[in-house]
Amino acid sequence: MIIKSAEFVISAAKTSQYPIDPFPEIAFAGRSNVGKSSLINTLVNRKQLVKTSSTPGRTQLINFFCINRSFFLVDLPGYGYAKVPAYVQKKWGPMVETYIASRINLKAVAVIMDIRRTPNTFEHNLLAWLKELQLPPILILTKADKISKINQKKQRQKIGAALGVQTDELPLFSSKTRLGKEKIWQIIIPLLKNPI
Repeated sequence: MIIKSAEFVISAAKTSQYPIDPFPEIAFAGRSNVGKSSLINTLVNRKQLVKTSSTPGRTQLINFFCINRSFFLVDLPGYGYAKVPAYVQKKWGPMVETYIASRINLKAVAVIMDIRRTPNTFEHNLLAWLKELQLPPILILTKADKISKINQKKQRQKIGAALGVQTDELPLFSSKTRLGKEKIWQIIIPLLKNPI
């Protein structure tokens, strides 16, 4: 994928704030601090398009980024142990659920997982829900540079078994080494061509 332009468009909390452009969208979901923002930045060759933070819960709204003026990458708020007030966390669930369930432009949801962690109830529930909605998931294991290649293989097999998928459906990614960048684009590009 040749990136000609990448720009932040809007942070949305409700449907009336979503972009009106009829472009296809790929959303990125995952636990807080799993590396969603770094993944998007790496995919589009930008260091600071998406603000990153070592503090979990930095992304609190649905952020839309227009790429090549032809499609959107959508950064969803992380879930889990985010250090934000409880009342803010309560808003996240309905906000994200409404977007995923109602957005006709949405073509797939990238489910981002830290390779060092075992999938929990959220991942299982999210994947079951996406199946029900007939939205294809894109499974991505981030932070691959944090463990050895031997452990990468072990963890990939362990996560694949837990999710009931083949290991080749679990591309490894590292924002540090850019491992997996081309593989992920190979998965995303065909999905963008589906008509809305």
